[in-house]
Amino acid sequence: MKLTQLTHEFLFDCEARDLSDKTVINYRRQCEYLLNYLMETHSIDTLEAVEPKHIKEFLVIMAQKGRKPAYLNDLLKAYKCLFRYALDEGYTDTLITAKVKNVKEPKVLIHSFSPIEVKKMCSYYVGHDYLSIRNRVIIMMLFDTGIRVNELVSMKISQLNEGYIIIYGKGSKERIVPKSPLLGKWLFKYLAVRESYCLYRGVPDNVFLSKNGKVLTPEAVSKLMKTAGKAVDVDKSIRVSPHTCRHTFAHLQLKNGLDVYSLSRLLGHESISITQRYLDGIRNDEVLLSAQNTGVLANL
Repeated sequence: MKLTQLTHEFLFDCEARDLSDKTVINYRRQCEYLLNYLMETHSIDTLEAVEPKHIKEFLVIMAQKGRKPAYLNDLLKAYKCLFRYALDEGYTDTLITAKVKNVKEPKVLIHSFSPIEVKKMCSYYVGHDYLSIRNRVIIMMLFDTGIRVNELVSMKISQLNEGYIIIYGKGSKERIVPKSPLLGKWLFKYLAVRESYCLYRGVPDNVFLSKNGKVLTPEAVSKLMKTAGKAVDVDKSIRVSPHTCRHTFAHLQLKNGLDVYSLSRLLGHESISITQRYLDGIRNDEVLLSAQNTGVLANL
């Protein structure tokens, strides 16, 4: 079977399973890299001629070009899905990637905002105009719910409920996250201002809109966050971004006693192993303090 035909079928199957456009685009690009390598280096264009060593060689070449382990594992994930599809469809009797192991990734500590920095950033945007209140509520929502920036910009007003928000995450999977009374208060203010601001505009029903009444972009959210972070003098070692708000949400929830299983559900992770990475970002002194409060003898 031609690899181009296999890839075409695989991508169609991804679309049929309603995977996100971003995922399908990434898979298409990543598969093209491999197919081009196989053809140009080994003159291979059929499934039957592909061997595990070819994929390993390709990953080694990409590593020699300076690609990081996380990038290599992302490539391998796409190839595992591609060849798993070939096996499931009966195009091959073996899983070609079965013995191709992931590249070992260095453990990277995730730095998050301190509680003081969170307070300062949430209070940075002041004023009663639409943009000031919108920016303030966006930052508050990122910290209060731990949602992804794409989930925030695509959020519809119908998803807002009393005490909680319905989130549609990766793969359109639905989950519920709580919202604090403070966020609820500011959302009420924001929606009132939004209604008057958009009164004579034909606008989408997204919660957060641009100054022109268009759907807000992730880049715009990142920009307003960087502005706030710079103004309140966030520690230089911390990357000011919406995703760092998500890290901070996870760290503070764990420190405040939430179990990792519940946190995994709130974050919308496919596997608890992903959530456990946030445990590595908790500093040793914080672990010691927590252990003192939950010590065996101290609680007899």
